[in-house]
Amino acid sequence: MMRRAFRPLLLGAALLLATAAGNPATETEHVVQEGETLSGIANRAGVEAVAIAVANGLAEPYSVQAGQKLTIPRQRTHTVKAGETGFGIALRYGVPFQMIAIANGLDDSGTVKLGQKLIIPAMVTPPVKAQATPTEPYFRRPHDGKILLGYAVRADGKGHDGIDIAANPLDMVRAAASGSVIGISHHNPRLGRMVTLDHGNGWRTVYGHLARITVKMGDVVKTGERIGLAGHSGDAKRTELHFGIQHNRKPVDPATRLP
Repeated sequence: MMRRAFRPLLLGAALLLATAAGNPATETEHVVQEGETLSGIANRAGVEAVAIAVANGLAEPYSVQAGQKLTIPRQRTHTVKAGETGFGIALRYGVPFQMIAIANGLDDSGTVKLGQKLIIPAMVTPPVKAQATPTEPYFRRPHDGKILLGYAVRADGKGHDGIDIAANPLDMVRAAASGSVIGISHHNPRLGRMVTLDHGNGWRTVYGHLARITVKMGDVVKTGERIGLAGHSGDAKRTELHFGIQHNRKPVDPATRLP
């Protein structure tokens, strides 16, 4: 009997929570929940995903994150009643009359007809412009060992075009910045097993003397992700990592880019 008595209370509480959460079909603001996608939110809201993306300044691939607050740009309608004017309707909905006029093909006088069905355009707050994407990656050290040999490129372009970092056999070698694998060599005369990553805007990094390569051509890696294991392939006399940075195929001193 006690269980039966509690059941209506539990159902009532669940209904109250569902109501408080907001109706996806009518809400004008939505807080993204864990696991939700923009397309799923758009389907439940009955609004085009592209319209939501534009209203919130989202760029392709239109990814959203849990806790993110989205404006849902809903288009409403209004049937004109006796004595109403276009300007009065605009004031009621808080939408500039010019927007209503454009959406409904009205003239500038604000004249509307009794029973006329008007489209009330959605008003959204202009999204904050996203910060410009940096043109230079933020590089981190690919290994924490001490520097054995520094950068020393001469005016003629020859010399040591990177830094050599001390490592223990099979230490993890990390990507210095996010990028894609555009080069793999297993028999480079100088660097032995080596990997080249592309970071966009002409920036590349090179990792040489590896014992093993753990990525494949075309792989996309994130900063700090393993790309290989330290070794002494090529002309290395001991276990070490050769690390180089290039911009537009010209070597850059890693010391000026690493923290």
